[in-house]
Amino acid sequence: MLKQPVSYSIAETDVVRLIQVTDPHLFADPEAKLLGVSTAASFQAVLDTYLASQYSADIVLATGDISQDYSPQSYQHFSRDIAALNIPCHYLPGNHDDPRLMSLHMQGPHLFGQQRVLAGNWQILMLDSTVRGKPGGYLAEQEFELIDAAIKAEPNKHVLLVMHHNPILVKCSWLDQHCMANGEQFLERMAKYPQVKGLLWGHVHQSIDTEYQGEFGPMQLMATPSTCIQFKPKSSYFALDGLQPGYRLLELASNGSIQTQVHRVAGEKFSPDNDASGY
Repeated sequence: MLKQPVSYSIAETDVVRLIQVTDPHLFADPEAKLLGVSTAASFQAVLDTYLASQYSADIVLATGDISQDYSPQSYQHFSRDIAALNIPCHYLPGNHDDPRLMSLHMQGPHLFGQQRVLAGNWQILMLDSTVRGKPGGYLAEQEFELIDAAIKAEPNKHVLLVMHHNPILVKCSWLDQHCMANGEQFLERMAKYPQVKGLLWGHVHQSIDTEYQGEFGPMQLMATPSTCIQFKPKSSYFALDGLQPGYRLLELASNGSIQTQVHRVAGEKFSPDNDASGY
């Protein structure tokens, strides 16, 4: 049975403004570091960068790997910090997350774990691409059924699909082994819906903007930098990038077009341990 969506009273002629944050990898200990970077400090720096921009987003999308240590406190830290934005935050799990702990400890008046969001002329679907106990992803048939039912319920709304794992290969051989295993099938099936305009994910700790040609036109494919460490693009072995933490802004127009841009923390404060061979 299709559950009721969370709805926002944005005029259907208006632009829906989103901010995506992903892969903060927070710890119970706010001083803890991941490969040389304080994830709590880098997450706060990303939020401060957004706040300083004075951009007015309608919704935050948090696309997984909220926690690095599976602790209740890591989710509580996220909930406290994201509340400073004072806008609704919709989240989904990543491969480093415990969905049960997320639902228990990501609590607050602006935090939502529901999968369907209606805003303006758009429907945003928060998909679960995780496989328990594995770093790679897979989109289960029940998620395909959700997409189909949601589109049938709101056939006149454009659709943005949001997930954690990458449905396309990113040409990092060490990272691509942890992609969405049925990503090609996923893209082929989504290409048959004229409503689907974009796919958005995290997981790969790098920025990607490309397209997939569907039956009714191109679908935008977007990956977003982590709020902590970055993975070096197109590397055959595990390698970190020196680029700073970041976030993505998206503007969903009433005609189905998507304008988007990645923003990063200024300076060079967050430098990873480049001698690391994995994490």
